[in-house]
Amino acid sequence: MNSIIYVAIAAILFVAAGVFFVLATKAKGRAEDARALADLEAKKVLETAKLQAEAEVRKAQASAQKAELDAKEQLLKAREAVDEEVARRRNELADLEKRLLSKEESLERKIGSAEKREQDAENRAKNLDKREKRLGEIEEEAQKAAEELVAAQRTKLEQIAGLTAEQAKKDLVRDLENEARLEATGLIRRIEEDAVDNAQMKAKRLLAMTTQRMASDYVAETTVTVLDLPSDEMKGRIIGREGRNIRAVEAATGVDIIIDDTPEAVLLSSFDPIRREVARRALERLIQDGRIHPGRIEEVVEKVRGELWEDLKRTGEAAAYEFGIADLHPELVKLLGRLKYRTSYGQSVLQHSKEVAWAACHMASELKVDVAVAKRAGILHDIGKAIDREQEGTHLELGRQLLKKYGESEAVIHGMECHHGDYEPRTIEAVLVNAADAISAARPGARREIIETYVKRLEKLEQMTQGMKGVEKTFAIQAGRELRVVVDAKQVNDSECFWMSKDLAKRIQSELQYPGQIKITVIRETRAVEYAK
Repeated sequence: MNSIIYVAIAAILFVAAGVFFVLATKAKGRAEDARALADLEAKKVLETAKLQAEAEVRKAQASAQKAELDAKEQLLKAREAVDEEVARRRNELADLEKRLLSKEESLERKIGSAEKREQDAENRAKNLDKREKRLGEIEEEAQKAAEELVAAQRTKLEQIAGLTAEQAKKDLVRDLENEARLEATGLIRRIEEDAVDNAQMKAKRLLAMTTQRMASDYVAETTVTVLDLPSDEMKGRIIGREGRNIRAVEAATGVDIIIDDTPEAVLLSSFDPIRREVARRALERLIQDGRIHPGRIEEVVEKVRGELWEDLKRTGEAAAYEFGIADLHPELVKLLGRLKYRTSYGQSVLQHSKEVAWAACHMASELKVDVAVAKRAGILHDIGKAIDREQEGTHLELGRQLLKKYGESEAVIHGMECHHGDYEPRTIEAVLVNAADAISAARPGARREIIETYVKRLEKLEQMTQGMKGVEKTFAIQAGRELRVVVDAKQVNDSECFWMSKDLAKRIQSELQYPGQIKITVIRETRAVEYAK
């Protein structure tokens, strides 16, 4: 039984081995076929790659040949351009050479002519030297003969007079000199006495006549303007809710508004008359309009300020027309009008300038000198005071700069610059302007020292903020007891406002003399403005 099993197992194994052998043989044949196919595909890919590579090489060679041809063509064109430029330069050089040759020939001809002239001049010079030498010999001979003759005559005269020539000459000169001195002394004394008598008499007559012709009204400027109101109710509207209106007016104009028990009136106080006039006109217009609030106040103040400058221009034109001055520069006309609200020692500078012009004009007419120059220098002698509060320098130097800038003549400028005695007058017109200025200023009641001192102190107080960061406006109000400073909110913050007030207080204490105490108020506010269209 076991042997049958073994035989069966062996038979099965044999059959399995045969099947395996057959399957292995078939697999080997398929692998060889696949390998052959792979070799064929590889050969095809290699041949395709070679063909493509050869095509790329041919294309690259064609591109290179084309680029080489283009480069050669450009090189050829460049060579042609260079050849043309070289040919043009050669032609130019040839032309230049021709011109140089022609100039050289011309110079040679001129040199030859000059040499000929030089030779002629040398020959003439030699002839002149010979003649001069002969003339010199003749002069020497004549001089010797004259000296011998003079010596012989002098000897005879000395023998007759008993004096030498030097002694006689000295005696004669001494006698003539003494006689001339006596006559000159008497003549000079008589001339001086006549001149003094005539000058005093003419000066008195001239000044008296000028003063009589110049009789004019004079109104002293003050520091307070009274504004009449239609009713006492208007005071409340001017003050506004919690005082916002009155603060807006004071901030916009720099004027202190005093509202007291005076019926139907308020006081506008400021050392600057232009500020007071702006405030007065603005309040009158606001009262007529009826709309009184901070925004409207600022709008009206700006508009009134512009109108005031136009009025000042017309005032300057009227002053120039009054004196028959038609060719005055427009800028000088504007500055002349500004003098209407400029005071000096309480005296209106425009009125003072008119008085000086009339006085100088009358005196020039009597003395028969240039009336136009005297009149023009008189009306413009204080023109520098129109800007002396805005620019550094004395009104005299500022006036000289203005007159030079706007084309005034040297005679007018000299007459203006001598009115305070800082310059030595070289013309009669300058002396007359100086005298006329003294006449106008010396009249009784013409000047008030107290007001001028007060105004100068307030001006200096306002100038304390010059050069400080962010300061837009500075106003001295409350008769100089308060300094109000408006700053730019973008440049100065709240803490800097505090320190600015401290610094100003210390600076005022150290540099300024003043009665009582001064309050420094620094105002910083931010506004947002937009328009609905």
